[in-house]
Amino acid sequence: MTEQDKLRVIFLCTGNSCRSQMAEAWLRALGGEDFEVYSAGLEPHGVNPYTITVMEEVGIDMSAHRSKHLDEYIGKIDFDYLITVCGHADENCPFFPGMGTRLHWPFEDPAAFVGPDTEKLAAFQDVRDQIKAKIQSWLAEIEE
Repeated sequence: MTEQDKLRVIFLCTGNSCRSQMAEAWLRALGGEDFEVYSAGLEPHGVNPYTITVMEEVGIDMSAHRSKHLDEYIGKIDFDYLITVCGHADENCPFFPGMGTRLHWPFEDPAAFVGPDTEKLAAFQDVRDQIKAKIQSWLAEIEE
C-alpha cells in the first residue's frame, strides 16, 4: 500500500494524555499498514503515566509518545477522519480545511477518577478495553 492509499486518522481529546493516545496506539496495532494515525489535544497535558502502564499490559509500548497540540497538524495534513474521544474536544474543535469525516466516540476520562491507585488503574484498564472494542468494530464497519 502506498502512502497516498493509507487512511489518515487523527484522534482528538482535551489533553492528549489518555484516551486519544490509547486510540492512536490501538489503531496502529489493529489497523496495520492501512492507516496513518495521529493524536492531538486542544490543551496538551503530557501523557499520563497510567496510560503508558495499561498499554504496556497489552504489549503496546507508548514510552516514546508525547502530547501534541492540534495546531501541529492543521494546514499540514489532510485527514480522512477526525475522531473526538471526549465531549470537550467535540464541542470545541474548530473546523479546519482537511478535517475529513468527523466522528465522536465519547469515553469517560479515566484521569478524572478519584480513588486508590488500584481503582484508578482499573478505570484506565476499562477505558483501554472500551477503546479497543470500538476500534475493532469501526474497522469491521469500514471494511464492509
